[in-house]
Amino acid sequence: MRKEGDREKTLTRRALMLGAGQLTLFGVLASRMYYLQVIEADQYKMLADENRINLRLLPPLRGRIIDRFGVELANNERNYRVVLIPEQTKDVEQTLARLSELIPIPNHERRRILRDTKRMRSFVPISVTENLSWEQFSRINVASPDLPGIQPDVGEKRFYPYGPAFAHVAGYVAPVSEEELTNDPVLQLPGFRIGKSGIEKTLDLELRGTAGNSRVEVNAYGRVIRELARRDGEIGRDVRLTIDAKLQNYAIERFGDGSGACVVMDIHGGEVLALVSNPAFEPNAFNLGLSRNEWQALAGDERKPLSNKAITGQYPPGSTFKMVVAQAALEAGAIGTEHQVFCPGFVDLGDRRFHCWKKHGHGNMSMTSALQQSCDVFFFDIAKRVGVDRIAVMARRFGFGDAALRLATKSRV
Repeated sequence: MRKEGDREKTLTRRALMLGAGQLTLFGVLASRMYYLQVIEADQYKMLADENRINLRLLPPLRGRIIDRFGVELANNERNYRVVLIPEQTKDVEQTLARLSELIPIPNHERRRILRDTKRMRSFVPISVTENLSWEQFSRINVASPDLPGIQPDVGEKRFYPYGPAFAHVAGYVAPVSEEELTNDPVLQLPGFRIGKSGIEKTLDLELRGTAGNSRVEVNAYGRVIRELARRDGEIGRDVRLTIDAKLQNYAIERFGDGSGACVVMDIHGGEVLALVSNPAFEPNAFNLGLSRNEWQALAGDERKPLSNKAITGQYPPGSTFKMVVAQAALEAGAIGTEHQVFCPGFVDLGDRRFHCWKKHGHGNMSMTSALQQSCDVFFFDIAKRVGVDRIAVMARRFGFGDAALRLATKSRV
């Protein structure tokens, strides 16, 4: 009986110890669950929302470029386009075949679309074509019930109303290259374009604006379920130039098919009223995308349409250099304002004869009349009197660099 009593006491102690252990374990689990579900509820809710909600950038609308009177030289216009969502169609090739009955789809574009459907997830939209006319866009909208997976879309694209007339002034935009990528996430947006030349490049940050964002709900595969919130970005700043569009177009008309450059400035304020480089290129073509043949034709053109001759070309300064010679002679005291030179139509320097532009000469020329008539012989004479060193010093004061001085020497003005 005593042994039986001792055994019951031992079992009772073990049961109490086991029960206490189980109670402690359940207490730890309960406290942990309370900690996670109550105390840390906000933290884990935020983590869950981050997995469920994506923040997407929205490209800003680019600012306009306008002339001194408000005429638009670069603006934005609607871009009617079509995208394909592969998961919404059973046969992509058949869908493209139906779509090609409404709009032309080149074979290389069709191959590109099929390649993208295999490379990308089935719910990701794939660009089919852009820059559709309103008639083409309307036909696709009407036929959309018979085109599974095809979605008409409206975006924005850069447009240059005057085309080549302001190509070198306004410049153009194009997709961002790998070398131009920075920490700015906007540059990584598909189809985002930045300025590549002209004002578009120089004032790109001002024209670009500020990106917006959209909060969208996605599932575990990243597919968009719905848009929760949207904040549109700020449109880029308009840039007003001193250029006069009418004067620019008039200068281009005077050039015709000729090759050259023209700059018209306000002598009082120094404002540039016209800056022409002819021939030019079509800036809208760069925005849409050039083919290899089109690019090679532009780059290989001997008249250099891609080069802005007005600011990058090096040419003999011609008769504009005569003002430098006249100013150098006056400051050196080599001549007075009433100094006269007889122009017979030529001047002999050493064993060579240099002719004036007027074959039979201008006769007696003063400083004023020589500038009015652009008499070469008069300035040949005073150049000998003042010397090349003083002319060079004056030329640098006028802003002529060494390259321009060498060209002026070659042109013998």
